[in-house]
Amino acid sequence: MLGTRRPGAYVCGIDAAMDVVGGKWKVLILWALDEQVCRFGELRRLIPGVTEKVLASHLRELEADGIVHREAYDEVPPRVEYSLTPLGVSLNEALAPLGAWGRQHVLGGGPDA
Repeated sequence: MLGTRRPGAYVCGIDAAMDVVGGKWKVLILWALDEQVCRFGELRRLIPGVTEKVLASHLRELEADGIVHREAYDEVPPRVEYSLTPLGVSLNEALAPLGAWGRQHVLGGGPDA
């Protein structure tokens, strides 16, 4: 069960999934974390236009939903790394066909566009 979400509050599975990844930035966070563990500053560089406030907020929400893992290291200076949980990996896999559709129909390119 994701965070404090209520299963009866959704009309369908798409509705429930969009509640988790709703908005532009969460999907881009998932994309950035797809192949690498990232620190906060790295994520900001990988996602042009996102503000620190929005990125921090979305990372907290994705962590609460079990999509993103936050690892804080007891070092000086402090170091925090973000990665996808197995649930996050499965969500990214589910979003892959949507990305392929966007590349083909919106960007007008092939599979690598």
